[in-house]
Amino acid sequence: MIKINLPFFRKDIGIDLGTANTLIYVRGQGLVVNEPSIVAFNNRLNRVVAIGREAKKMLNRTPSHISAVRPLANGVISDFEMTQEMVKRFLKMIAPQMLGYARVVVGVPTNLTEVERKSVEDAVMGSGAASVYLIAQPMAAALGANLDISEPNAKMIIDIGGGTTDIAVISLDGLVRANRLKIAGDKFDEDIIRFMRDEFKLVIGEPTAEEIKIAVGSVLPRGEKLEIAARGRDLATGLPREIIVKDSQIRLALQRSIRSIIDATKEVIENTPPELVGDIYRNGIYLCGGGSLLRGIDELLNKETSVAVKVVDDPLTCVLRGTGLVADNFDHYKGLLDILSGKAIV
Repeated sequence: MIKINLPFFRKDIGIDLGTANTLIYVRGQGLVVNEPSIVAFNNRLNRVVAIGREAKKMLNRTPSHISAVRPLANGVISDFEMTQEMVKRFLKMIAPQMLGYARVVVGVPTNLTEVERKSVEDAVMGSGAASVYLIAQPMAAALGANLDISEPNAKMIIDIGGGTTDIAVISLDGLVRANRLKIAGDKFDEDIIRFMRDEFKLVIGEPTAEEIKIAVGSVLPRGEKLEIAARGRDLATGLPREIIVKDSQIRLALQRSIRSIIDATKEVIENTPPELVGDIYRNGIYLCGGGSLLRGIDELLNKETSVAVKVVDDPLTCVLRGTGLVADNFDHYKGLLDILSGKAIV
């Protein structure tokens, strides 16, 4: 007779279901999955051939019968079936036996519509979860950054992810003000692709744009000059060409998107009650998400708002740490679940 360790089967899970990356936390184990949110699909065989890192290697490199796609766009599900299959396969990486019993906490953007919210719940439930609970990403990020959000004392957090930037003021376990922009890491890549085409007549793909962003991307001049070789297709000749891209050029490419984030941040502060604005000035603004690693963005926000800006420790996993904390202490934090909107700024 086989003895089954039932507590293992009932371990709760936290998921940061991001446009760029999906991260999964298992109670008692920590971070167990950190993979790109990409699916490669064979149209001839009508089946998924790769997910995560393996699928990302195929992005913009596939033959006509294979499609490498991102099933989430701007923080919400754009392809339900692909998202469900992707989550199902990620969960199978953990332990197939656990899926039917797992309680799953999912970090999602603020101000979701009912349809967007339901699609996340259904996709995760269809992946084998027994129950699904949603938490706003800024709330999860605040928990992941070890901020005490239960006090009558405002904390402001900006999560610059892959598909969206979530800006929120949190007090007494609730979102006082929240705004979601469809401007984040993916939009930065698009800006670079457009700039390269318009200024250099060079066509590049998403992976090259991301490589340029990471290598030389900045929003303020730095002490050292940064540059990188970029290769693509010449628009005029159709032949391969290589150019040297400088950090000053990428600042120019990103300036409009960065300005939108700064303006949205100011608007949230302007619409926050005065007493809480005083708290923000005292406590500072916290930055997380992959976009917070863009060189100088904290300094620029500090300059524009006159508020101290801090990048949290390990900003890429901040939201996941928050969902994991809820999964570990579900009864304590269950009041934070399904609070997905504040008084949004539109």
